Amino acid sequence: MTTTARVVVLPQTGTELRVETVELPNPEPQQVVVKQFASGVCHSQLHQIHRPRKNPVVLGHESTGVVTEVGSAVTHVAPGDMVMVTWVPRNIESETQPPAAAQLQVRDGIAVSQNVFTWADHTIADQQYVVKVDPNIDTDVTAIIGCAVMTGAGAVINTAKVQKGESVAIFGVGGVGLSAVVGAKMVGAHPIIAVDLDDEKLAFAKQFGATHGVNAANEDPVAAIHALTVREGEFNFSQQPVSGADYTFDCIGIRQTMEQIVPACRSGYFGAKEGGTAVLVGVPTTPVELNPGDLLVNEKNFVGSIGGSCAPDHDFPRFLDWHNSGDLDLHAMVTARYNIDQINEAVTALEQGQISGRAILEFDH
Repeated sequence: MTTTARVVVLPQTGTELRVETVELPNPEPQQVVVKQFASGVCHSQLHQIHRPRKNPVVLGHESTGVVTEVGSAVTHVAPGDMVMVTWVPRNIESETQPPAAAQLQVRDGIAVSQNVFTWADHTIADQQYVVKVDPNIDTDVTAIIGCAVMTGAGAVINTAKVQKGESVAIFGVGGVGLSAVVGAKMVGAHPIIAVDLDDEKLAFAKQFGATHGVNAANEDPVAAIHALTVREGEFNFSQQPVSGADYTFDCIGIRQTMEQIVPACRSGYFGAKEGGTAVLVGVPTTPVELNPGDLLVNEKNFVGSIGGSCAPDHDFPRFLDWHNSGDLDLHAMVTARYNIDQINEAVTALEQGQISGRAILEFDH
């Protein structure tokens, strides 16, 4: 049985999104149909909107919903189950073949997705992108776990494996950066330094666990981070006092921040202790030029983190526990709500920096 869905479509040309009523195909053996409650509005979708493309595109990659139909080979969820849809396979080690991206017949051709599409009141996805969760979760704000929380908090706890007492600096405190702040708080990092261009966002970050705020519009964030992280009695290869954060996270991905996170890292300690680690979390939009001498002499690391190195089956229950305990305040993090017909308004607000935390789309249910 086919399912009628209202879906946001990005046409092959132009950036104006439209909402189209379509019929979802019957699920293939590995597919799941989900009636959705809410979806996150992620900054990475802006890159897709402004990127040249050969087909129409359907967007969105984090949501909550309920299963309405499953394919014949799906065993971990059934109709009526509460689920999250995400863009990272829930347990890729259990699969023998890569999950398939969804495709959809729309007005002007076959629309493709980047793994999944969640800007829709119903979606169809490979079962690997569908994670069963507790039926009693909040059905609105938890939608952002599938990207923002996973990407930010996961970068801290999975990619970097930050330990108690280690210092952290987070560049960009939107939804992903705030989630990184929470991840750092949960592992006992100190100090937790938030870096942004807006004093209100920096104050907001302190509600989630940041101990210091650095406004990069008013001061050099690299110098500020070093001033906050001097290690008495330790000296680097140049016989200067060791300073810098143990871990720095770029949750933006522009050239300026990518080139700041390595020098903001802690220098090594005469070869006895390696330097800090810079973690690229935000989607990069430009090439980057790093100082190889700094990497070499101070034994620093520069690594990437895709989706917070998360396994959703394992990590989502942990993030839901954080939310239930009040440590991850998703109600505060979600600062804007839109319905599907307001999608262009939501994208414009995101593009203009008007979303202080994370925005969501809510669907009638």
